[in-house]
Amino acid sequence: MTAGPPLRKIIHIDMDAFYAAVEQRDNPAYRGKPIVVGGRPDSRGVVATCSYEARKFGIRSAMASSQAYRLCPQTIFIKPRFEVYKDVSAAIRRIFSNYTELFEPLSLDEAYLDVTAVSRCRGSATLLAKEIKDKIRQQTGLTASAGVSYNKFLAKIASDLNKPDGLYLITPEQGPGFAERLPVGKFHGIGKATEKKMHELGIRTGLDLKRWPLPLLVQHFGKSGQYYYDIARGIDNRPVRNFRPSKSVGVEITYPEDLTEPNLILQQLIDLMGKALARLAAKHMTAHTLTVKIKYHDFAQITRSKTLPQAITGVEGFEAILADLLKDTEVGAKKVRLLGIALSSLHSPELLHYRQTDLFILSMPSHFPD
Repeated sequence: MTAGPPLRKIIHIDMDAFYAAVEQRDNPAYRGKPIVVGGRPDSRGVVATCSYEARKFGIRSAMASSQAYRLCPQTIFIKPRFEVYKDVSAAIRRIFSNYTELFEPLSLDEAYLDVTAVSRCRGSATLLAKEIKDKIRQQTGLTASAGVSYNKFLAKIASDLNKPDGLYLITPEQGPGFAERLPVGKFHGIGKATEKKMHELGIRTGLDLKRWPLPLLVQHFGKSGQYYYDIARGIDNRPVRNFRPSKSVGVEITYPEDLTEPNLILQQLIDLMGKALARLAAKHMTAHTLTVKIKYHDFAQITRSKTLPQAITGVEGFEAILADLLKDTEVGAKKVRLLGIALSSLHSPELLHYRQTDLFILSMPSHFPD
């Protein structure tokens, strides 16, 4: 490994099928059954998350609910209860705060914890992760998976390896070799489009990526080239940050097939807004400006915004506003490859209380829970 900052002890906690697990916990009739939290199959909605029983049929997050129904007609479709998920997530964050002040919420269901300076559990990050998982189970009735390593990148990779209820350690000695063996599609920060481009360039594993010199990676991938160069070597010097001022909160999706129907596009925007609101809840913030982002099949891109006098707190009532924002676009005339929702003009009424009481109750999705 190249010289750099002192090695950290990082834990990545990722709740297992979070929304679905909460629903199964609260309703015994759902336990052991395939359930989907998200839109109904007849509403052109999407899957927010699904139970592990549903995953056995090939159902996945962000899949159209209608497709999920075709894969498993006996699936139970449940409307999300974001306030409940937010409360559960706040309880989990309070558990984190009992171990370290350095934890970075990514979403309702996941966070990084820097436990480098924590002396509990004999200073073992692995034992700390196990204890935190046990506390989450005891206090919420839910399971979490944990990844432990010396940086964020590898800790996040590790948390996904033994799901559900997993615990996986990647040591500093194992890190570089571990990154070499990974398919690039498993690297956090490499999405489908970048994965496809890498495959076209003959880059399929971390080892392939490691063989590329930095100037060539920058030439093909711009500023991200430095990040790809580092992670192929198991290097990630990003610190865990517990306070990150946000200017906006948003979510977007590139569709495998272009969208043409205006009604479907509107429904997709409604679903994306639900996800953006969940991320807003994660930061305990409110927003007043709603922005719609559209990228057409020819890669032309536009945005349309509306600022409201009242805080944006829920999806209800926004169908008309979203429909109005779509009027001044070419939706219906041009195919759409990407849609996005952003919420801005943010305020944090709870931040002052948070600092005054020294309670770490920040709650909550960078991605919709998986």
